[in-house]
Amino acid sequence: MARISDTRLEQVIDRFDEVEARMGAATETAEIIALSKEHAELKPVVEKARELTAARKGLIEAEALVGGADKDMAELAEMEIEELKEKLPDLEQEMQILLLPKDVDDAADIVLELRAGTGGDEAAIFAGDLFRMYSRYAQLMGWKVDIVDASAGDAGGYKEIVANVSGDGVFGHMKWESGVHRVQRVPATETQGRIHTSAATVAVLPAPENIEIEVKPEDIRIDTMRSSGAGGQ
Repeated sequence: MARISDTRLEQVIDRFDEVEARMGAATETAEIIALSKEHAELKPVVEKARELTAARKGLIEAEALVGGADKDMAELAEMEIEELKEKLPDLEQEMQILLLPKDVDDAADIVLELRAGTGGDEAAIFAGDLFRMYSRYAQLMGWKVDIVDASAGDAGGYKEIVANVSGDGVFGHMKWESGVHRVQRVPATETQGRIHTSAATVAVLPAPENIEIEVKPEDIRIDTMRSSGAGGQ
């Protein structure tokens, strides 16, 4: 993995500081909203950038102490070097991911659809388990889940369930869940103790935005017509 340059990390931190300064001076509502959004997006990136920068600096300082006259300090430095060298690759990888270009829909709310696939009643139970898992995750993330439509399974779970999930960055976190999910287990409905394979499909779609359309009175034309002829034909 390519090492992220110190200059790139400094650019991210400088931009965050600039946005914070502009937020304090902004007076226009549109500008405040735009800056607040960018600030929220940059914050986790900057926190990781500062953590990575501190780890790199700590490694350099520890390496400088190894050859010193103080043996105790040298031993402590060697321990710190070992810890930092183990920690740095993970920090680099996390930083690389945070610097990837964002999907334009990452901040969007979602429509979450789950449907039981092959496996009969057990597939419906599995779909229910998945939905409870997603609901619990949404709760931990501070998101809101509203069930739009649901068809219960005969033995529990759902044959199909559709829900709106709203909150901060929902699509960005959930988009990778789309697809077919499978489970191999002994179903609650199985009396012989046999393992069954069941499936459920998950669809994660960006929720459509509410668009306000302004229609000016002068753009409206009302035509009034009166029928003529015998019998009003």
